[in-house]
Amino acid sequence: MEGPESKVQNPRPSVQSANVERADAAGSPGIQKSSGIVVPHRAKWFQRLGAVGVYIVERALTATLPSVWHDNSALFESDRPPQPVIFCVWHNRLALAMWMYRTHPLKRQPQRRMAALVSASKDGAFPAAILERVGIQPVRGSSSRRGSQALLELTSRAEQGYDLAITPDGPRGPRYVIQDGILGVAQLTGLPILPVGCSLSRKWTLRSWDRFQIPQPFARCEVSIGEGLHVPREATDQERETLRRELEARMRAITRD
Repeated sequence: MEGPESKVQNPRPSVQSANVERADAAGSPGIQKSSGIVVPHRAKWFQRLGAVGVYIVERALTATLPSVWHDNSALFESDRPPQPVIFCVWHNRLALAMWMYRTHPLKRQPQRRMAALVSASKDGAFPAAILERVGIQPVRGSSSRRGSQALLELTSRAEQGYDLAITPDGPRGPRYVIQDGILGVAQLTGLPILPVGCSLSRKWTLRSWDRFQIPQPFARCEVSIGEGLHVPREATDQERETLRRELEARMRAITRD
């Protein structure tokens, strides 16, 4: 498959301008071979074991959550063919991301598949192992390390019909501020961006930069899915900034802490 630079006339959505590093985890870079190819750090045995534990806890905890859904996308009806999308979820809602995908889109359209961007660093090895455990394909990389390879893989997955998942304010914030990376991926792939928000009646909040949220057992969860936002291939920097502000406004409108 051709790289994004040769497929898009406007060079803006290249790896550097797309800032894809904002959509992955922070940490040390991957291992670079003499050929220049960066090989992502693989999970150690204890990380793979920990991923099994996280999977078991996640399934047990989310099984207790009553939920209310507000889906304005009209894309997940069981009688319509699946349309790949980019799910846009705040970094501090990652603990619920797998449950949300499994409970609504995947339940109604079981043939859906997902790929998610994760760092190629040591820090990214553990979340990548968790994603693999739950059946989500991790794409490892950032613009600083393995960026062009990761962006090519995301584009390839989109063409294969995969949904993509990106946290637009990660890996280090600012919290609830959309970075440009998700717009670049949408511009390259042609997939619509779906804002996804959820609020919990009871939760534990960590003292991290994003105020990471973990649901308490039997907490009520309200989930909102907004209408898709499209980024034209020929969009200029100014047009992308307008769309970035629009996406941020939509995300904030469905975010209640």
